[in-house]
Amino acid sequence: MPQLILTCDPDFNDLALDEFRRDSVYGVPVAELAPGVWLAECDDGFWGLAESWQAKPPIFVRHICPVDAVWPLTATQDDVSVLATLAESDFAAVLEAGLSYSVQTRVLDKTLPYRPFDLNIALSGTLTEATGAVVDVREPEQVLSVVCARLDEGALLRIAFHPSPTTNSGQQTGQLAFLGLSPTYLNLSDWAGGVRRFAREEGQISRAEFKLLEALEVFRIDLPPRGVALDLGAAPGGWTRVLRQKEQFVTAVDPAELDPRLADDNAVRHKGMTAEEYLADEPDEFDLIVNDMRMDARDSARLMVSYAGQLYRHGLALMTFKLPGTDRKRIIEHAFGILGQRYEVLGARQLFHNRSEITVALTGKR
Repeated sequence: MPQLILTCDPDFNDLALDEFRRDSVYGVPVAELAPGVWLAECDDGFWGLAESWQAKPPIFVRHICPVDAVWPLTATQDDVSVLATLAESDFAAVLEAGLSYSVQTRVLDKTLPYRPFDLNIALSGTLTEATGAVVDVREPEQVLSVVCARLDEGALLRIAFHPSPTTNSGQQTGQLAFLGLSPTYLNLSDWAGGVRRFAREEGQISRAEFKLLEALEVFRIDLPPRGVALDLGAAPGGWTRVLRQKEQFVTAVDPAELDPRLADDNAVRHKGMTAEEYLADEPDEFDLIVNDMRMDARDSARLMVSYAGQLYRHGLALMTFKLPGTDRKRIIEHAFGILGQRYEVLGARQLFHNRSEITVALTGKR
């Protein structure tokens, strides 16, 4: 049966695997290669599942890649040259030379004597020499995914080695490399395993800034030049700082003080009150409303519904659902039901920079 690898936050394994079983044809998880990284199989394979997820992306599965070849590892430096040779023999002929590509490697077994960079350089060098294709690690149009992991004996019995290995050392140790080539857009994320990293900047106020940056990227939100944004529960001001970087005029609502680094910014208007108090104060209308408040997802949805009238017709909203450890599926469904009174859901994802939460993109109902 065709196999693939899917990735999620390990705290949401149950909901991610539910999505996989729901949307695939006879989908079955085979083994957890590392926390939140699953080898799985299904009748429709990577391509069928990936195409269906283009129309309706999953919330909790962050990244998928195909398994086109499986090779046993010797846990020596020889693996690097052997995998480079395998990449040329198995993938050079199917790599689209006119499209940019990258090799994305995850080494999940930390006992192996090489790192992702070593394999990326070796395999991409071999493929470029063979095909002339251009490497673009930031915006590749196609990706050769490589995952190196150790499997237990039970999972090994369900592995179809292709091509047939000339050594059985990897079958004995359980250390294997899984390789697969796919268009980047079908992988759900441009980043290996969905791990989207941002460089920490001087002047950064909070880690939550990465969460907003990732959301704007994932949901492809282009903010209007010199737009007006409302940040509910803004303190200490991380999201406000990101919005200012995007040239938005920001109304920051929170009884708590904002970070002093925002004090001299005339494009930030701080309302030292609760979101409910500000709503009663005849607020303005906005191009964007954001809400990362620490409150029950259903209460947060109700608050967003009450603010729907303050969103311009062309406007968008971003919010997080805080999810406790129990009844998460029911809470999500209830919160979506509340939002449905006034909003259309553009997308919902459990982002890499989320913790026990998901991020939701909204537009007002017309």
